[in-house]
Amino acid sequence: MGQELLLGIDVGTTGTKAIAFDTDGKVAATAYEEYVCTYPAPNWVEQDCKMLIRAVFSCCRAVTERLGAESGHIAGISVSAQRSCTVLADSAGQPIKMISWLDNRATEQVEEIAAALGRERYYTITGMPLAPTWVLPKLLHTREKAPDIWSKTTRVLQLQEVILHALGVEDFYADEPDATFWGTWDSRSFCHSREILDAFRLSPHLFPQVLPAGTPVGSLSSEAAAQTGLREGTPLCVGIGDQNSAALGAGVVAPGDVSVSIGTGGLATVLLDRFYRDPKGQAMITHHASHGLWTFEGLQNAAAGVFRWFRNEIAALEWQQYGEAVYDRLNEMIAQTPAGANGLLMLPFFAGSAAPRWNAEARGCILGLTLRHTRSDMARACVEGITLEQKDILQSLSGCGVAFQKVRIVGGATKSAVWNQIQADMYGIPCETLAVKDAAALGAAICAGVGCGLFPDLEQAVKRMVQVERRYTPDPAVHEIYEDLYRRYTQAYEALDAGGVF
Repeated sequence: MGQELLLGIDVGTTGTKAIAFDTDGKVAATAYEEYVCTYPAPNWVEQDCKMLIRAVFSCCRAVTERLGAESGHIAGISVSAQRSCTVLADSAGQPIKMISWLDNRATEQVEEIAAALGRERYYTITGMPLAPTWVLPKLLHTREKAPDIWSKTTRVLQLQEVILHALGVEDFYADEPDATFWGTWDSRSFCHSREILDAFRLSPHLFPQVLPAGTPVGSLSSEAAAQTGLREGTPLCVGIGDQNSAALGAGVVAPGDVSVSIGTGGLATVLLDRFYRDPKGQAMITHHASHGLWTFEGLQNAAAGVFRWFRNEIAALEWQQYGEAVYDRLNEMIAQTPAGANGLLMLPFFAGSAAPRWNAEARGCILGLTLRHTRSDMARACVEGITLEQKDILQSLSGCGVAFQKVRIVGGATKSAVWNQIQADMYGIPCETLAVKDAAALGAAICAGVGCGLFPDLEQAVKRMVQVERRYTPDPAVHEIYEDLYRRYTQAYEALDAGGVF
């Protein structure tokens, strides 16, 4: 009999991955499918739940085909999904509309919330800086601007609940970290805030039941088994949102552990064993996958998504010439360009600024261009700009009083050795990559391992399944260059903001 396997499904913003792992964290089979967002109006971003479900089924089918008979050894399934997606569902539990976390349509509703509660009071309750990213402002926007949709809405879901339901879970169950993204959740008390619900005439029954990550909630249905090739009756377990899952897949399970994830979006996380609020109100405080712990988070709206834009729009020639190997060519171009990109500075706010500045009106810029600059300079400036925003986030995280000794770096960007070294040089502390680059999928598999009883708890599962691959040590001379670049980055943002450009 073969070794038992765990299936982690990561439903991201631009694509879905399904990865089967053995209990030592080694990849047994993987599949990926890419898809798109739609942009119905300026600042509006939506996706089709049916498209996402089809991608999940397709990836699972590809994994089972690659595993062959071994697919019968999958002992449990769990899901990591993009966080803060607003899924409005009808009385039958069918999605009516999905508004992406990237969507910034609800800026007026943010001001309504601020007027009703006050920004400081809202942050004290929720641990979430008031922003149009969260579910609550989008609910208010829908109620005010699209009453026809609101009149049909009986459930408010996030994406993980939708995927688990499609796989066979009869009801809808949310995880604790995702609950904070509703914007109605009191993360001190692990419940909805009656003050917030009453202020906006919302019922707690709109939202699903909240359970700890790794809780078994159902089994794979016969319909899903036919679509995926997976074994009917395979246990389905509550997972966690993608960035929380990536932190778990990076081994962030002890107080003071730090991870930086650079995928389509980005996130820096620090694990805390005590309730905390950022005195500046800039960082998100969410629940950790382990019940009773918290994570101090800094969100980056657009990270590697900005580099993908660069690939498509600026490096179109390389994209056409090299195809799927284009990133190898871009890495060569970046490595040939000195730190500081020959004087270029990119501000990566292509989807507004999240932590620590929280400015939905911020926009991307490339500053310092001259006739002598090349696409290589611009490629380096793009990667450096994305990393500068992460450095800005880490600077804000330092206020929690935790001394960082190392950073676990995860996400698609870690496939680039040159970008990994840029991160170490930028932060000024060692950065470690992991044997499994797809940490969010691994985090989901870890939840499945606990839920189906292969591990007693998340900590033991992480100890077994998470392995460090390589350590990158910062170059002091390059770090000094980046310290100066960071000063120019903050000055450029502040000048553009003060000048009314943003």
